[in-house]
This record gives sequence, C-alpha cells and structure tokens, in this order.
Amino acid sequence: MSGILVTVLNTLVILGAVVSAITAVHSERLIGSVLALAATGSFVGLEFIMLQAPDVAIAEVSVGAILSTILYIIALRKVREVNIRDEITKEDAESKDKSNDKEVK
Repeated sequence: MSGILVTVLNTLVILGAVVSAITAVHSERLIGSVLALAATGSFVGLEFIMLQAPDVAIAEVSVGAILSTILYIIALRKVREVNIRDEITKEDAESKDKSNDKEVK
C-alpha cells in the first residue's frame, strides 16, 4: 500500500479505538460500555495487524475483545440475578411484616 493510504488507515483505526473507548466510559448502560470496550479491543487488534504484529493482534483480539467481553457479560448477568433475588427477599419480608401486623390487630 502507498504511504498515504497506510497513514490514513492507521489514523482511522486509532480514531475508532479512541471513540469507542470514550463511548465505553460515557455510556449510560453497562452493556453498552461492555460492547464499546469490545470494539476498542477490536480496533487495537486491527492496528496491530496493520503494524505487522499478528501474534500480538491475535492475543489482543482473543483477550481484549472476546474473553473480557464474555466475562463482563457473565458478571453483569450474575449481579442482576443477585439483585432480583434481593428484591424478591425484601418483598417477601415486607409481606410477612404486613401479615404479622394484621394478626396482631
């Protein structure tokens, strides 16, 4: 490839990585942050390929884009399950308190 084309592609890939990283930080939803972080890892992996470092690119994409995304999504699902269980437990406790108050009266 010509020098100008390589420079333009490198600039676009780096710009994509920066934009997706900023999106990951400023996203209001956690899943949006996780997906933007995966995009950042993909852009960084693409940059390593363009820099002719395929071994580093494979490691970055497999860990930075795939494995960490899967782990974050699993963690988010577990946290949501715990929150749902806590809400159900609180609702049960409140309903028992109300029924005990009715029995006392």
